[in-house]
Amino acid sequence: MLKIHYPPHNYRIKQEDNKEYIFDEVRKKWVRLTPEEWVRQNFVQYLLQVQLYPASLIGIEKELLLNDIKKRCDILIYKNNEPLMLVECKEMHVDLSEAVLKQVLMYNMAMPVNYLCVTNGSYCYAWQKDGNGLIALKHFPHWQVV
Repeated sequence: MLKIHYPPHNYRIKQEDNKEYIFDEVRKKWVRLTPEEWVRQNFVQYLLQVQLYPASLIGIEKELLLNDIKKRCDILIYKNNEPLMLVECKEMHVDLSEAVLKQVLMYNMAMPVNYLCVTNGSYCYAWQKDGNGLIALKHFPHWQVV
C-alpha cells in the first residue's frame, strides 16, 4: 500500500441550493462536492503538483463500455494518445478491498492500460501490468518514468 501526501491547494468551493460544489480544474466546470469527489480532486492535484502529470492528458469520469453497459472510470491518464493509467477513487471510509480491485480490473478489460490504481484518499494501491500479471508498485509512478 502506498501512502500519498497531498499538496496544499486552494480549491474553489461554493454553496448553491444548500449543496456544495467544487470547481474541477481539469474539466473546467463546477461539480457536486461528494466524499468521493473530494478524494478525486485531491488525487488529481497530487498527479499535477507532485507527480507532474500534464492536466491536458488527464480525463475525469471517462465513459467506457463493459459488456454493453456504460460505466465511468474516475481518472484516466493518456500518453501518446493512448490510455496509460486507470485510477478508481473511493470515499475515505471505503476499504480498498478485493472488490475494488476487481472493479478496476473489469474497467481494464474495456480500457486496457499499463497502470492501475485504487485510492480512498488515505491510501493507495498501484500496479503495473507485466504480461498477464500485475506487479505491485512501491512508489507511485512519476510522469517522467511512465
